[in-house]
Amino acid sequence: MSVIPKIEEFAAELTAIRHDFHSHPELGFEETRTAGIVAEKLRAYGVDEVHEGIGGTGVVALIKGEGGGNRRVGLRADMDALPIEEASGVPYASQNPGRMHACGHDGHTTMLLGAARYLAETRDFGGTVVLIFQPAEEGLGGARRMIAEGLFEKFPCDEVYGMHNDPNAEPGIVTVAPGPAMAGASFFDITVKGTGSHAAMPHQSKDPIVIGTALVQQLQSVVSRNAPPTKPVVISVTTFHAGAAYNVVPDTATISGTIRYFHDDVAEMAHQRIKDLCAGLSQAYGIEITADLRNVFDVLMNDPELSTAYVDAAKEVVGADMAFETSDQMTGSEDFADMLKVVPGAYCRVGHAGSIGLHNPAFVLDDAILPVGASIYARIVEKRLKRGA
Repeated sequence: MSVIPKIEEFAAELTAIRHDFHSHPELGFEETRTAGIVAEKLRAYGVDEVHEGIGGTGVVALIKGEGGGNRRVGLRADMDALPIEEASGVPYASQNPGRMHACGHDGHTTMLLGAARYLAETRDFGGTVVLIFQPAEEGLGGARRMIAEGLFEKFPCDEVYGMHNDPNAEPGIVTVAPGPAMAGASFFDITVKGTGSHAAMPHQSKDPIVIGTALVQQLQSVVSRNAPPTKPVVISVTTFHAGAAYNVVPDTATISGTIRYFHDDVAEMAHQRIKDLCAGLSQAYGIEITADLRNVFDVLMNDPELSTAYVDAAKEVVGADMAFETSDQMTGSEDFADMLKVVPGAYCRVGHAGSIGLHNPAFVLDDAILPVGASIYARIVEKRLKRGA
């Protein structure tokens, strides 16, 4: 491993910053403390411009290289936490009840700050680096809001890069999947409006629990009997709420879940089939069933050429045999996909020590990844914005 020496020198400070972020997690569009610290650190590092309030709580900063040139490379990190009660047991655990950095966004933000400090001190590149600290990645549309508020019109980029920690990979392994790398996602909310009754006289009801459970079972057929086997799709029902008493058949049940996909036509099919099933059961039982389906994440598409460039930059940090392209696709989703629809770029995953997966209350990020990620960010800038290029 060949972490940039100058970044290794302040690795302990990066750890302290990350632990502070971890202790004070904030949900999407509430990252006021985090964004304030990010802006304060960037100014202390001597970046050229700092812009706050982009996309609500987002921060964008610029660093101009000493090598001339007009090309601009964007680097992006997400800042938000999850609504999870932490159970990691670390001494710097969340001080905010029901909030936790269980996906490593505290690390992503810190890694980008580390790259910012190094690039502001050295400026050994031509052109401009655009540092993007994004709010609300966890399903709340932070990237879309930043873009809608003129992110790339105000701060144009020729290419843009992001990264994510990966506790499921060996430490130091860096992978990029050219083309469709991560699934698009839709969320759905279904309301079954039946007729309630006394539990002793269920024949007087149109029981939304019976109808709702039938619907849940029918939803499983969308994947098994409607989707082509060569076009993967996942439909997961994740909540079912109905009733509040032992002796009452309720009049309403609510069901929600998610669809994950890699092909837009499959997503459209799944949307339509869910609507059709709701309409069919509604007619069969003589009740009202409403379905609200909405796209939340697009399919993340890595530019093939820039994927190779990203891997080449990572090799200079983790070693030639530790960074490579992969054909493995992730059914998880990432709203960096929205930025890649506007600006070409690539998204990598960086392995680190640990056995607990993401979005788990016991998840622990390995601090050793911080200078690694910061170095990869810095190297892609220096390689893509070479002096005089």
